[in-house]
Amino acid sequence: MAKTPKPAVLLSNTGYDRVPSTHWMDTPVDFRPGTWLFPGKSESLIAVDLPNPRRWSPEDADWKLPPDWKEIILKGMKEQLDRYRSFRVFMDTCVRCGACADKCHFYLGSGDPRNMPVLRAELLRSVYLYYFTATGKTLGRFVGARELTEDVIKEWFYYFHQCTECRRCSVFCPYGIDTAEITMFGRELLNLIGCNIDWIVTPVANCYMKGNHLGIQPHGLVDSMDFLVENIQDITGIKIEPTFNRKGAEILYVPPSGDIFADPGTYALMGQLMLFHETGIDYTLSTYASEGGNFGSFASMEMTKRLNAKIYAEARRLGVKWIIGGECGHMWRVIHQFMDTMNGPGDFLETPVNPLTGTRFEHAKATGMIHVTEFTADLIHEGKLKLDPARNDGMKVTFHDSCNPSRAMGMLEEPRYILNKVCNHFFEMPEETIRENTFCCGGGSGLGADENMEMRMRGGLPRANAVRYVHEKFGVNMLSCICAIDRATLPPLMDYWVPRVAVCGVHELVGNALIMKGEKKRTQSLRFEDLPVVEEDGNE
Repeated sequence: MAKTPKPAVLLSNTGYDRVPSTHWMDTPVDFRPGTWLFPGKSESLIAVDLPNPRRWSPEDADWKLPPDWKEIILKGMKEQLDRYRSFRVFMDTCVRCGACADKCHFYLGSGDPRNMPVLRAELLRSVYLYYFTATGKTLGRFVGARELTEDVIKEWFYYFHQCTECRRCSVFCPYGIDTAEITMFGRELLNLIGCNIDWIVTPVANCYMKGNHLGIQPHGLVDSMDFLVENIQDITGIKIEPTFNRKGAEILYVPPSGDIFADPGTYALMGQLMLFHETGIDYTLSTYASEGGNFGSFASMEMTKRLNAKIYAEARRLGVKWIIGGECGHMWRVIHQFMDTMNGPGDFLETPVNPLTGTRFEHAKATGMIHVTEFTADLIHEGKLKLDPARNDGMKVTFHDSCNPSRAMGMLEEPRYILNKVCNHFFEMPEETIRENTFCCGGGSGLGADENMEMRMRGGLPRANAVRYVHEKFGVNMLSCICAIDRATLPPLMDYWVPRVAVCGVHELVGNALIMKGEKKRTQSLRFEDLPVVEEDGNE
């Protein structure tokens, strides 16, 4: 892993001093350690039938491309243009107004002009103009067109993996151009010649072969869940007994695998298991569809479809009525924006109905799947949970709107409603940095590796600045979210920029506050930390 500069050093070179003196088309890519990601492993490419498996490094002069790589790329681009109307619209519509320029967290953190969304899209658009438009073929560089060369491929690899597909730029684009989809198209083209990153390809291969991004076998999943259940029993005195692969259950519950194996996601998962036990819902988990997330969405539309299919295959096999997904982000962009046309409709499932409240989630009619945050907010709203928010009084909490649940699917108020009911000290970050305008964690879309840590810290700087503001103004010491990727990427970001702020899932706070029937006197949080004393009712 490359050594990451100290924050003061990083801050000293994020501005105009980083703007090259040459035209962007004439400026070669600098594969500086800490800013790029390792290429996909051969065995992972082979597992999911991706082309050109080999050993190579972006630092090499020779990337070992196929002999006919240019023809492959141009054929792939033509197929995209024919298949996806949005691709051609995005290529033709942009007027280079620059409204998106200062909205990208990677541009704000790096000062690199090619990280402006308008210019990142131009990396692809310039080739489109040269090969697929009459003006580009005739006037060439005068209208921004250029030939496809190996240097262009290297540029695509570098900058399309400095975009987290967060879609913040699209909020401010007067034409609604979605640069995230342009990044997806660019990465899909790179996949055709084997130029992909291991932090995407290996999780995709694991998920395809074993059902989850980490490649954990079924017995490993059960063992890890048993460990969490034992922790819950130690804290509450209540034994929870989740089932696996049980046919005939009403609900299939699909968490992100990161929450099963990595803190602080494990605490959020414990809170959800406690919630399900307390409400008595009839649910089961699958050891074969043990991953709600979809790293395929960072690679290609086809891979997105492949990985999403396993959830619905298991729902059909187990005969459930509907599905609850855990605290995950990109699962929800795939489910709510792509699933119905990719794998659906899920017409063998019922429209989800909360068995305790009778609430019918009509918006999930086509997919048969709701987010656990929707489920919990409904339970609290209808008075079905007994909560003691004072158990979270040791924390001053703020909320990070994860890009995919918030900007992509509009889940803005449900987590805030929950937080205001389960903790007494909740503070919002500045309005221009939350809800639809939220800043990204800087490590999503497959960029959460260690080898590109400098770029992650640069990309996460705008989010960290907003956290620092509420930390200094209100004493905020806990950053909550409803995305497993964020729970993996935000802790090192906070350690780097705002070191006295920890990270948690919303349902960790729910689990702390939840008063369970028959529980012993609660003295510890789900992290086995002492709870604050509550004078009013004697709980601790």
